Amino acid sequence: MQFDLLLVSLARVIVEVAGFALLGRGILALLAGKSRHENLFYIILETITRPAVKAVRWMAPRFIIDAHVPMLAFFLLFWLWIALAIAKRYLCGLHGLTC
Repeated sequence: MQFDLLLVSLARVIVEVAGFALLGRGILALLAGKSRHENLFYIILETITRPAVKAVRWMAPRFIIDAHVPMLAFFLLFWLWIALAIAKRYLCGLHGLTC
């Protein structure tokens, strides 16, 4: 496997894990309601998604409230996942691989 293709694939996996964790965190927040901060699975998902949410909070303007940052992080991760898929397809074509 080519090194650049490996790096793009690894980045895509990291983005997928963070995206699915944010999606699960949102669904669990809807189901658990206000007591979600006491839920063990919510705490685990919050720990997994903390780096992505903090990065988006750092990039986002201050008028975006903190409650909306995880949703913004999910949409940014989704578009990053799409961009990495396009990059992976390009690299596969460049190296003559079918992936």
